Amino acid sequence: MRHLRSVYVKNLIAVMLIFCLSFAILGAAFAGMSYSFIVREQSQSMVDSAGTAGVMIRSYARMDSLDQGYEGINMRAVLALTADIAGYHMIVTDGEGRVVNCSDRSLDCGHGGLSVPPEAVSAINRQGKYQAVTDLGGVFARPRFVVGVEIPAGPSQAYIFVSDSAGRMSGIWRSFARIFLAAAAVVVVLSFAMAFVVVRKMSRPIKEMSDAARSYSRGDFTPRVHSAGNDEVGDLAEAFNVMADSLERSEQGRRDLIANVSHELKTPMTTISGFADGILDGTIPPEKEKEYLAVISSETKRLSRLVRGMLDMTQLQSVTPMELSNRSFDLLEVVCQSLLSLETKITSRGLDVETVLPEEPIYAVGDSDAITQVVHNLLDNAAKFAEPGTSLVLKLWREEGKAYVSVANRGETIPKEELPLIFERFHKTDRSRSQDRDGVGLGLYIVKTILDSHGGNIFVTSRDGLTTFTFCLKLAKPRQFSEKNGQKP
Repeated sequence: MRHLRSVYVKNLIAVMLIFCLSFAILGAAFAGMSYSFIVREQSQSMVDSAGTAGVMIRSYARMDSLDQGYEGINMRAVLALTADIAGYHMIVTDGEGRVVNCSDRSLDCGHGGLSVPPEAVSAINRQGKYQAVTDLGGVFARPRFVVGVEIPAGPSQAYIFVSDSAGRMSGIWRSFARIFLAAAAVVVVLSFAMAFVVVRKMSRPIKEMSDAARSYSRGDFTPRVHSAGNDEVGDLAEAFNVMADSLERSEQGRRDLIANVSHELKTPMTTISGFADGILDGTIPPEKEKEYLAVISSETKRLSRLVRGMLDMTQLQSVTPMELSNRSFDLLEVVCQSLLSLETKITSRGLDVETVLPEEPIYAVGDSDAITQVVHNLLDNAAKFAEPGTSLVLKLWREEGKAYVSVANRGETIPKEELPLIFERFHKTDRSRSQDRDGVGLGLYIVKTILDSHGGNIFVTSRDGLTTFTFCLKLAKPRQFSEKNGQKP
């Protein structure tokens, strides 16, 4: 739990840090861009105002006496009126930068006799405009935002400097910044809330997987991970549930195997133990000892077959389909050899054999020994439960890229509800438990396991006393068989 919470917290913190860093970068960019925009717009507005004021001043100066030029009370009134309209403060200097007039209405404004810095005049002459936050060489009591341009075509060379409070421009920028910060704060809060929900939703399946894994370690395979997402986490949850289903089936199979093995072992072991104790303690008379020793021997062989069948299952389950895909064999030869090996048993039960076999070999993909066991088990099972005097029908044919083998016998009909169960481990129908003392209930399970490992299928039908088992395998390519066996099929 602690580790999961730390992962959740780390992911949440990481997302929040990303949001904060993103907004910090965005805020810095906005601050710089907005300040530059305000300065640019303010500068342009002041230049326009200076141009308008210059036109008015130039026109008035021409109408006034040339001796007075840009000085005088009337000119100050023109500057004051223009400055009031534009909303800025204005100063007019001569060509040397000496202040000759201003927009102050008071005559004792204190600007008379002052001069602007030489670099301001040089900037206007060189660049056509001067712009800075400055006190203009002591002209102003505190720094102001100043824009200076030349008054062209006047009676004499002169400059006009338009200024505004630096705090006013900063106030405009701060208003923009406050709006941005308010919007950013709302977005950040909403983003954090969404991140909290999203990260929590993403980490919930992981927590469920952890809890489920702990339940699995205790033997409880019922918990499942719930995830409706279609992303990678959803795929992981789905894969985890598939794994859990497989583990549950494996555990159930293990329990069934233990129960079935215990059941199969109990009867012969009880018989062996009981008869052996009876012989040792004299309960069984000497003249019957041979009879009961024969029963002990039979039950011992039955135990041996059970162990051998379980070993066969283990070996079959260790073979991978990839290994079998590189092997091929003659299925016709396997069918004939299996039939010959059971000839004695089939004859002893008074059975006939009808075969429908091709004249040419049929090459299939897989292991010949394993498929021999399949055919042998099916024929043995058919002979075991066929009615005496009937016939076994054995067929082999190819169809649509596959090889088919069927084994049919006449006997008791397998109940419909039993058909899906006959391939399970240790499953026996009631009729077989009384008749099949030699079997251990693994023959058809081994058949199904072998065919599953070969990528084949097996089908069974049982109607009106006719039971037919049919299985199919992939046909081998001619080149595959010739390379494997050094001969041409």
